[in-house]
Amino acid sequence: MGLLNMLGFGAKSDNLKDFIARGAVIIDVRTHEEFASGHIQGAKNIPLQVISGKVNEIIKLNKPVVVCCQSGMRSAQAASILKAQGIEVINGGGWASLNQKL
Repeated sequence: MGLLNMLGFGAKSDNLKDFIARGAVIIDVRTHEEFASGHIQGAKNIPLQVISGKVNEIIKLNKPVVVCCQSGMRSAQAASILKAQGIEVINGGGWASLNQKL
């Protein structure tokens, strides 16, 4: 596994299609203010700063997760946190580019 894959930046287009087909939840890890200025319709806003405390809530969703942010850096951190807790997750990168792929 390459460094980009470990950080959640690897080949995500096939994974994204699979995740969406299986009813994935999109979690935007930007701040509430950033989220309010624009976001993917239907996305949940759980800022990176609090995502560790929301792991049980995310597990209860019982769905794969796609995380996004502004550029993909915070969502890479969030993906790492969630993956370490056994959650099936991919880094969707920046929300605007992810929105175009959906």
